[in-house]
Amino acid sequence: MQSLRWRIIVTLLVLVLGLAYMLPSIPGIQGTSLAKLLPGDAINLGLDLKGGIHLTLGVDMDTAMKNNLARLGDDLKASAAEEQVFVLRPRVLGEDKIRVVLLKGEQKDKFKGILKQFDSLSVDATEPGENGKVEYILSLTPQYRKYLTKLTLDQAVKTIRNRIDQFGVAEPDIRKQAGNRIQVQLPGLQDPERAIKIIGRTAHLEFKMVDEGADVETAKKGAVAPGRELTVLLHRKPDGSYTETPIVLKKDAVLTGEYIKDAQVRFDQFNTPYVALNFNTRGGTIFARLTGENVNKRMAIVLDGKVYSAPVIQEKIAGGRASITGSFDKEEATDLAIVLRAGSLPAPIDILEQRTVGPSLGQESIDKGVTSAVIGLALVLVFMGIYYGIGGLVADIVLVLNIMLIMAGLAAFGATLTLPGIAGIILTIGMAVDANVIIFERIREELRRGLTAGAAVTEGYGRATLTILDANVTTIIAAIILYQFGTGPVRGFAVTLTLGILTSMFTAIFVSRIMFDLYTRNRADRAKLNI
Repeated sequence: MQSLRWRIIVTLLVLVLGLAYMLPSIPGIQGTSLAKLLPGDAINLGLDLKGGIHLTLGVDMDTAMKNNLARLGDDLKASAAEEQVFVLRPRVLGEDKIRVVLLKGEQKDKFKGILKQFDSLSVDATEPGENGKVEYILSLTPQYRKYLTKLTLDQAVKTIRNRIDQFGVAEPDIRKQAGNRIQVQLPGLQDPERAIKIIGRTAHLEFKMVDEGADVETAKKGAVAPGRELTVLLHRKPDGSYTETPIVLKKDAVLTGEYIKDAQVRFDQFNTPYVALNFNTRGGTIFARLTGENVNKRMAIVLDGKVYSAPVIQEKIAGGRASITGSFDKEEATDLAIVLRAGSLPAPIDILEQRTVGPSLGQESIDKGVTSAVIGLALVLVFMGIYYGIGGLVADIVLVLNIMLIMAGLAAFGATLTLPGIAGIILTIGMAVDANVIIFERIREELRRGLTAGAAVTEGYGRATLTILDANVTTIIAAIILYQFGTGPVRGFAVTLTLGILTSMFTAIFVSRIMFDLYTRNRADRAKLNI
């Protein structure tokens, strides 16, 4: 008796919690005063149900390797200079090698000691050069390439997630895939083109000094002085297009976007939007020093290789603030601020695949899925009621409770319901009934042996429970493997299947047993059990 009371209390608590988490997903509840008292939100719908876009992005790993090699070369040159060992500016060769020239051959041993500090580089070849110089061909070690590939993908995923979060998309699904690819699913997105622009922009921000003495016409003919580069200064026209003016810059960036702490859209006195930058402490110190040393000179603000503005520095700028004025419209300025706040991508990315799912298609999927579930549930309820009598009625009640708990579990754990997820729920309906059938058939066998109703129920549950546990545990193992190695909708199926199995065991073994115990406890030993 004591045990039965506690089992009823546990069941009622679960029932209340289930209702609390399920109700927000019922149409008409959201926005009411009741919804304010409930703890959870509605179930998140996946891309196939809510509509949105699916992107497969390819990360340009070759460029990531080249950029890293260039940075390592600069670090190597700086480290050598600190030890009074002089090398020419390292040059990247192909995708994975770098050429370093040591000016004095007698410093080979000292340079060799410096190279030991760079364990990510290996020496492929050493050749004597002119006038006592020594040429080194260095490459990335296989271990470092593997580490760098993983790091680049992780950074790209993190940056894309930051950008999407600031763009305001709920429940984005972003994950790495084989082949240096990233899958992005954005349910409910209303402006896919704008989202693609934000996601795909590298947003590599640099500040470079303009070479005022350079002859632009000569540079346009290909005669660019060492340490200089020819690029274009953009001017936005009233119709939104851009004109380009050639400009020669000093190649080395004096400051980069890595020091940006914040970026916001602001408006000048002509109501023209611009992006206001706020550097961190180190960035602010560097910027103040640079502006102080280069008064009356032009500093170019370069984004992804294009110059958006090249203002003349009027005075030293302290306080760590700068701005990008490129005659943007408000949307362009907002998007630029988003990508600068989220950080730059470690490497360019390409859109390999783009699919758009319309909201009408998603609603159609929901309607058909719900219709299938309702028809399947109704047929099962009728069959169980006819075939098992009282037992069938008990099975019907726990089946409805089971579906309610699945919906509540999806909402409580923040899981996303997909079309395969609905299939998983329908499959769970059948599996939940299967557990009841096993129990009822065991009870029937015990009744045929001449046991009383109460004893048959006890024996039936005792003998059937282990069989049900075995079958469901193996299915859960399969669902875990599906979740671990599957993607997108397959994972949704695995989640609902696992959740459904757990709730079906609770309802079929625990809750239905309570109902049978209540039904048989006050009945005579010889009373028949309609099952």
